[in-house]
Amino acid sequence: MDVGGVTRLFSAHFLLPALNRRSAYLTILNRFNDSSIFRRTFSSVYHARPSVIPRQAMAKRGFSPKEDEVASPGDLQFEAPLQVVKYPDPRLRIRNKRIDTFDDNLKKLVDEMFDVMYKTDGIGLSAPQVGVNVQLMVFNPEGVRGEGEEIALINPRISKYSKKLSLFNEGCLSFPGIYGDVQRPESVKIDARDVNGKRFSVSFSGLPARVFLHEFDHLQGVLFFERMTEEVLDSIRAQLQALESKYEVETGLPSPEKIENRRGKRVATGFGK
Repeated sequence: MDVGGVTRLFSAHFLLPALNRRSAYLTILNRFNDSSIFRRTFSSVYHARPSVIPRQAMAKRGFSPKEDEVASPGDLQFEAPLQVVKYPDPRLRIRNKRIDTFDDNLKKLVDEMFDVMYKTDGIGLSAPQVGVNVQLMVFNPEGVRGEGEEIALINPRISKYSKKLSLFNEGCLSFPGIYGDVQRPESVKIDARDVNGKRFSVSFSGLPARVFLHEFDHLQGVLFFERMTEEVLDSIRAQLQALESKYEVETGLPSPEKIENRRGKRVATGFGK
């Protein structure tokens, strides 16, 4: 498969060989007026007035009008080093809580998530993937510490996404060694907070949009195989079953979900859940 000059499939969270990855990312980043928009805390020069989404509009886009539960200090506690949670761990399906406390502990969690992401050669990671069920994601389109720009998004919401979709072969840190074609919008506009609690709006396109949407799905408890066609899902079904069996052996518990039970189910739709 050859998409935008990138000839190798993503590994983990969209991992690419270093040389191909850099050229592909720079092409995408050049679409923006200023790549410094990708600062982790988003410098105030890029802060826009927060978009206020009416409750009716939220419901139309798939959001629940009901306010998300707020995370307590205990919900944000973690032990370093963080470990990636693998399918079918039930923590990947829990409703993630909204963050309302912006302190040093949150900044430390963000730093630890970047550490895990870089160590596993990923370019994106969501908090539930490290067992912390809050609405937080991190990513760096360059995928190398010290290169590119680091992005941390808290309580992100989608305000708009393009009708034009593109297909790409995705992987996921929670599904080691498993890849499949997933169709997603080519661009997206979001509202979120930075690590200091500052509200802002920003648009992503190309690869950053895809990475964001993949991680946003995690925050909604949606896994990437749910966006695959039945034909693509059949090609990885045995690998998913192997992960289910591994979970049962390691935990002594029955798998909380079985991919076999999804046979014939409708592909996940909508990108504003």
